[in-house]
Amino acid sequence: MLSGTSPNVIVATLIAFVVAITVHEFSHAWSALMLGDDTAQRQGRVTLNPLAHLDPIGSIGLLLIVVAGFGIGWGRPVPINPNRLRGGQRGSAVTALAGPLSNVVLAGLFAIPLRFGVSAPESVDLFVRQFVFVNLLLASFNLIPIPPLDGHKILTGFLPAFWYQYLAPLERYGVFILLILMMFGSFTGGILQDMYAPVFNALRTVILGSQPL
Repeated sequence: MLSGTSPNVIVATLIAFVVAITVHEFSHAWSALMLGDDTAQRQGRVTLNPLAHLDPIGSIGLLLIVVAGFGIGWGRPVPINPNRLRGGQRGSAVTALAGPLSNVVLAGLFAIPLRFGVSAPESVDLFVRQFVFVNLLLASFNLIPIPPLDGHKILTGFLPAFWYQYLAPLERYGVFILLILMMFGSFTGGILQDMYAPVFNALRTVILGSQPL
């Protein structure tokens, strides 16, 4: 439930992406500030203004996803100085987790009427379902443990320090790994989708129960 030729679907999905990415990036910036790093705050990122968080090229990618059903989009990365965070690598993991967690919370809140079968006008129901879908998608995709996705920072932050020396070097190649998986996935049905689907389905079950999305 993402791409479609209907203008209503396109508009609803784009709005959902803008809100989801804005809250996601804001949560990174806010959590970093709470842990002692004001780098993002000094660059105007502790705000819910979408213009502060949307990346021009990444936004084109989002539009491609919504209209064509393939591609990849992103928001502007939030600048974080791990050396200024309380807790060191654990603090960095917390700021990374804040983004996906915020999307899960948004999905949970908007899923309440769906969970309890509250009727709504068709346009409202469409937006709510797209909003829940997009937030669960953004959360589960970002939890893939490949840099620069949040899942890699979460993994390196919460695993014993012994593993950091082996996982940290992946940051130099993470973007290329993602691109290769995307290219290879176009011939295999989607390797990245296979990686985030279990988390997506688990979150959907917890939030919606047996209700369809």
